[in-house]
Amino acid sequence: MDLNRLTGGLIQSVGDAVGELGGLFGDPVVRLGVTGLSRAGKTVFITSLVANLLDRGRMPQLRAEAEHRILAAYLQPQPDHTIPRFAYEDHLAALTGPDPRWPESTRSISTLRLSLRVTPTGMMRGIGGPKVVHLDIVDYPGEWLLDLPLMNESFEEWSRAAIAIARTPARAPHSAAWLARLAATEPAARALAADFTAYLAAARAAGLSSVAPGRFLMPGDLEGSPALTFSPLDRPARRAADSLWRAFEQRFEAYKRVVVAPFFRNHFARLDRQVVLIDALGAIHDGPRAVEDLRAAMAEILACFRPGPRSWLAPILGRRIDRILFAATKADHLHHSQHGKLAAIAQALVKDARARAEFTGAATQALSIASLRATVEATVIRDGREIDVVRGRLEGSGEEAALFPGNLPEDPAAILSPARQGVEDWSDAAYRVTRFAPPLLAGAGGGLPHIRLDRAAEFLIGDRLG
Repeated sequence: MDLNRLTGGLIQSVGDAVGELGGLFGDPVVRLGVTGLSRAGKTVFITSLVANLLDRGRMPQLRAEAEHRILAAYLQPQPDHTIPRFAYEDHLAALTGPDPRWPESTRSISTLRLSLRVTPTGMMRGIGGPKVVHLDIVDYPGEWLLDLPLMNESFEEWSRAAIAIARTPARAPHSAAWLARLAATEPAARALAADFTAYLAAARAAGLSSVAPGRFLMPGDLEGSPALTFSPLDRPARRAADSLWRAFEQRFEAYKRVVVAPFFRNHFARLDRQVVLIDALGAIHDGPRAVEDLRAAMAEILACFRPGPRSWLAPILGRRIDRILFAATKADHLHHSQHGKLAAIAQALVKDARARAEFTGAATQALSIASLRATVEATVIRDGREIDVVRGRLEGSGEEAALFPGNLPEDPAAILSPARQGVEDWSDAAYRVTRFAPPLLAGAGGGLPHIRLDRAAEFLIGDRLG
């Protein structure tokens, strides 16, 4: 099944066309996809972005706000009655309560509409008065992203690649039980699928990123169904009609048709702007193999994006993503002097995808951000030397701690080259990531504290607020 056939037609359906044409004559709508693998911080990003657009005291780099052109911002009723609403109020309460905690990770797709009433710029300023711009934010689990590459693969191609990856040194400790069952003379289908799922879960827990199919780790109401009961197989010499190969091949195609294709058609193909959140620090902490696994996963995922310049004919010809922000999260875990290094590493991780997007006419940017700043910077004296550290509340105990996480290299190749060579550990450096709890914000106003979220918002939607 070809991904381009799913997303690239002139009109996906009559119903879609009628709905999209409304954008030509009504208030403009920007559909923003928030993307990232597990631990990247999608839920916190959306919650903080919305909170800081509603109360913009901490958004000086958002030009429309700096020019006092945003007259009001307010949450609208759910724009799509078939999709759950993003639980913004619940997540904000978790982050700002007397005992703040990080909200639960994304478990299913959800959306939220934030509307901004703005004074236009240029010639439009004195013609029609203020205009309303709707920002529709689409949130979905990071695991679903990993299914993107499957759309252009056959069961045989996917099996060959998945088994090869499982046999690499980084995966061997987690895949041994499944590979052993795979080598059995007549493996049972359900047991084989269960061992494969357990291997994916163990790989994800170890910090590895490529854990497709994503719904195996987040099955929802499909748990136990044939569409989620299959596994890669070694290609047999003969493929009889009643063989396990044929059964799993049919289930693989059903998974793409029933689970993955509707997500592409109804949500992914309708995005205008995209945020790609990257937990580069977490991967660096987990070691070179985790970094290479993240790089490979991002390359496969981003190859499925449809970047291109914005056109007024988009409602008819199909939308393309015309701006992509690559954001390295958790910048608050580092002193500000290292933020540029973190952004450079994130940029290097997605170098090919960024070049491809720019070639097609899409604008891209790489930033290091913290959606919710959980630390403050400090300087301590050790052995007569000043050391720049970050101080915050430790997750779990809530105790205050000042930590030095290590220095990132000036050249991203110092991280990416050993990762691509498959070395097991960093030879001459140690990088630590400590889990900080959210800051105590009781009584604080003016939005949530962050790092460069205003710059991210300016890049993503600033041009549409003019």
